[in-house]
This record gives sequence, structure tokens and C-alpha cells, in this order.
Amino acid sequence: MYAPVNMEADFDRTLFWIVLFLFGIGLVMVYSASIAIADAGRHASGGHPAYFLVRQAVFLVMGFFMGAIAFQVPMRTWQKMALYLFAVAAVLLVLVLIPGIGREVNGSRRWLSLFVINLQPSEFMKLCVVIYAADYTVRKAAYMQDLKKGFLPMFLVMFVSGFLLLQEPDFGAFAVITAIAMSALFLGGMNWKLFVGLIGMLLIGFVLLIWTSPYRMKRVVGFMDPWSDPFGKGYQLSHALIAIGRGEWFGVGLGGSVEKLFYLPEAHTDFLLAVIGEELGFAGIAAVIGLFAWLVIRAFSIGRTAASLERYFPALVAQGIGIWLGVQTIINLGVNMGVLPTKGLTLPLLSFGGSGIVSNCIALAMLFRIDFENRLLMKGKVF
Repeated sequence: MYAPVNMEADFDRTLFWIVLFLFGIGLVMVYSASIAIADAGRHASGGHPAYFLVRQAVFLVMGFFMGAIAFQVPMRTWQKMALYLFAVAAVLLVLVLIPGIGREVNGSRRWLSLFVINLQPSEFMKLCVVIYAADYTVRKAAYMQDLKKGFLPMFLVMFVSGFLLLQEPDFGAFAVITAIAMSALFLGGMNWKLFVGLIGMLLIGFVLLIWTSPYRMKRVVGFMDPWSDPFGKGYQLSHALIAIGRGEWFGVGLGGSVEKLFYLPEAHTDFLLAVIGEELGFAGIAAVIGLFAWLVIRAFSIGRTAASLERYFPALVAQGIGIWLGVQTIINLGVNMGVLPTKGLTLPLLSFGGSGIVSNCIALAMLFRIDFENRLLMKGKVF
């Protein structure tokens, strides 16, 4: 499963090509999925068919630029900044909830307006949780068997960030950061009995969150039988399933989607995979899943190499990034295919969105940095 490191290279070429292919597929499919609504003059596009293509390309350039800067920062510096980065992300989540500062779209208050673009703090909170959870686990390594000293401090921090996310509401982001934090504790050696008990508590908590929230319950009911109300609560899922069904094995052809013509809401963001399924078929979806699986495997491989070099913080960051991208991809796939209730989570690296693309690029730059430092150490060099 874990490919050996090529010591002749200064970076992971396999990871580079995986990332390049995913960004390329995303750019093409965002253009294909959005051309109809852009041409119709929606979303301030002014009737320009390439409106979303141009914006996505700009986001990618911004992401590559921020990633290039992030790559220059040694992992020991990221570790020193862990608590401060998390605090900044938490403040941004608070600002989102303040009327007049936070921007509300489709009933959710998740964005801060920066005039030219909208900033979505929850996307950067995922990255900050990866860094903070890794740092916390390393610092508290001696207390991972202790409920009071090892688990409760992390629980309180996650409770506060989770509470803020649920006020937006952003249940999907809350699920992702919970998975990241839990995985860091597990990989850091948390007592398995405590871990199992914690999983049970989380499951009960998720059920209560759904049970006590009418809109979440409505989504769950709609997800279980979208055809019972195809023009109401089951509208998005029913059209996503129609799109995937039309694609069959090899799709109707690039640009040939019918569902993107104002039938499928958020075709270029949350439901981009449905358009991929319609235009590229099962083969296209399988290729995307395969690339993401390979990406997660490479992230864990890089993390395992770092751990073998006794670089535990970088190891947990690499594996945390893999878990983040993997879990979010699984949730998005599940939503598009009707396996999970509808969530406001995009497909990482592919879906339209500036905050998501930039945060993904920074995370991938950190992954490349960890691999770069691993290679230097194995060559006997210092950095």
C-alpha cells in the first residue's frame, strides 16, 4: 500500500501528478457545470459563459501562491503557531455570526464579505484543527491514557468550535473537524476504551442534534426517500440521482449534461460529482474516487515516514490532512449518491469556491513540505 520514497527526487512526484489531475478535472467540470447559469446572467455573471471558469482559475492562482508561501515555512514553525492559528480561526467564526459582518446565503451565515470575494472561515478552521490537534496530541502524549488530562481539554476546545459552526449552521464542517480531532487522538495513542466510549457519545450527540433540529430532521427524512417529495425536500437528491443514472457507464459526453440546465441546484459546488457522473459516467466517478484514494494513501505514507524519523507533529499533520480530505470526499460522495443526508460540503480540490481551494492548496503545500523535510533528513541534511 505504501510506495517506497524515491530518494533521487526532491518531492513526491506521484502526489504532484495526483493533485494536478484533480485540479485539472475540477477546472474543466466547474466550467461545464456552470456555463448555463453563467450564460443566463445569474450570480452576477453578467451573462458571461466563462464567469465561473475565470473565477475558479483566479482562485487556483491564489491558492498556488498561498501554497508556495506555506511551503517555505518549516513544520517546527507551524507547530509553534498552532494555538495562535486556531485562535484566529475561532475569532473569524465568531465574526461570521455578528449581524452586519457575517453574510447570509440560503439561510446560512457562513461567509465574511471581502468585497471582491467572500471568505468562509469554516474552511480554514479545518486546516487549523489539523495543526492544533497534531500539536495537542504531541504535547499531551504522556496523558493519552488519562480522561481528565488527555481528552477533556481537547473536548472543550472542539465543543466551542463545534458550537460556533452549528450556529451558522454548518453541520458538515462540524462533522469533518470532529473526525480530524478524533483521528489525531486515536493516532496519538489514546486509550482504546476511552476512544470507543467517546465514539458512542458522539453518535448519541449527532442523533440528538438531528432529533432536536426540524430542518436537519427534514433533510434526513428527505434523504431516506427523496421520491416521496421530489419537488420539495427531495428535490436536490432526486435530480442528483437522475444525473448519475443518465451517465450510465461512460456518460453522455463532456458538456452534455441536462440536469445542470437549472434542474440540479448547486451543480458547480456541492453537486459537482452528479454532473461528473452524468457527463463522464461511472468511469469518471471511479477515476475521481481512485485519485482521492491515492491521495489519502500518499498522505498516510508521508506521515508514516515522518513518524519513522521520530517527527511526530509532521506525521500527525500529514495524516490529519489525509483524513480531512478523505472524510470530506466521502461525505460529498455520499450526499450525491443518496447514501448520506444533504450537507453543505463541497468536493475538495474540484468544486467551485475560493476559500475551499485556497485552504486545500495550503494543506497540500504543508504535505509537500513534510515530504521534503523527510527526504532531507534521510539524505543526512539539516534544514
